[in-house]
Amino acid sequence: MTEQATRFRLDIAYQGTDFNGWGRQPDQRTVQGTLEAALATIFRRAGEPPTLTVAGRTDAGVHATGQVAHVDLDPGQVALLRKPHGKRPPLEPADALARRVNGVLGPVPDVVVLRASEAPAGFDARFSALWRRYEYRVADRAALRDPLQRHRTAWVASTLDVDGMDLAAHGLLGLHDFASYCKAREGATTIRTLQAFSWRRDDDGVLVGEVGADAFCHSMVRALVGACVEVGEGKLTPGDLVRLRDEQRRTSAFKVMPARGLTLLEVGYPPDAELATRAEQTRGMRTL
Repeated sequence: MTEQATRFRLDIAYQGTDFNGWGRQPDQRTVQGTLEAALATIFRRAGEPPTLTVAGRTDAGVHATGQVAHVDLDPGQVALLRKPHGKRPPLEPADALARRVNGVLGPVPDVVVLRASEAPAGFDARFSALWRRYEYRVADRAALRDPLQRHRTAWVASTLDVDGMDLAAHGLLGLHDFASYCKAREGATTIRTLQAFSWRRDDDGVLVGEVGADAFCHSMVRALVGACVEVGEGKLTPGDLVRLRDEQRRTSAFKVMPARGLTLLEVGYPPDAELATRAEQTRGMRTL
């Protein structure tokens, strides 16, 4: 970020069904591409189009209610936000930014900026984050299969043992190499701290898994859920999941669950005074 630029935090929600993931791709509709196109429209006469840095790049079909990104705007772009828009009185730049982006996105969009705020010093949406928390929803034969929820719930044909799944999930917690549960990317570490993982049934009988970690590697949550579903069906034991993790290699012992059941709920950050230090720590390579 240049010395004169102002950094804004954007809190974002989206239904991922019709997006090919977060990250911009040529000739593909993505969340980042859609939002950056809106920013380019707003600032078309005010310098280079702004770009976004996100807390976590979600895969194709994954939803979010608590995604976080930041954008850096130069003084001319901030000044544009301070100008009255139409007949409305001028807003604070952050409020104007959220309102104008949502205005470009349309009246019933599948991505929304929930709020915008001027970021505190040292804030980086990606590197300052302490943890990410996801939810995965599974409807088995004992659950209500609500067609209105089909876009955010995976369906399975069996009846699952939620207690066994919860036991298996707890056994995976801690700092480990999760290569067995990640799709490898060249040069990227698969060492993560799994901070929370649990299963319960909601009032409709839908199984809800909540999982939190300092960060997740590619397809990690859906792989963890798939392994737990195998335990719920009696095909694997909780001990098998630990053994597979410790082997640190990809396996066909379980299936990666579909993206539609997964939602990013929240990204956590430290107090403002610790943001820059956290970002510096995160940029270092993880080790066991």
